[in-house]
Amino acid sequence: MKSTLSRMAMLVVKFLALAGLLLAGGGPSHAGDVKAGGAKAMMCQACHGLDGLSKTPDAPNIAGQIEHYLVGQLQAFKTGLRKNDAMSVVTPHLSDQDIEDLAAYFSAIEIKIVKVPGE
Repeated sequence: MKSTLSRMAMLVVKFLALAGLLLAGGGPSHAGDVKAGGAKAMMCQACHGLDGLSKTPDAPNIAGQIEHYLVGQLQAFKTGLRKNDAMSVVTPHLSDQDIEDLAAYFSAIEIKIVKVPGE
């Protein structure tokens, strides 16, 4: 019982910390440089592709994602709040500016929605 309560408490703490990271970046930051982010995105291409469209089944599509959301997620991986083997190799070496630039780049990619053929 005590173990379950302590795990629950840790989950609540992690959730609140993640919410704080996301809220801290709540508004459009415009601090990131899209061109610099494009150059840095080379390290992301194996999983997320330069176009932000997943190249592996375990990586999410990040093209067109909301900029402050991407900043929050990259910060969460960098601090260890979120865990992922691939991201734990990449994010510790990112500066805050790198994170802003990457988020600006991937959020600037436009996604076009089209009808399903034959409908």
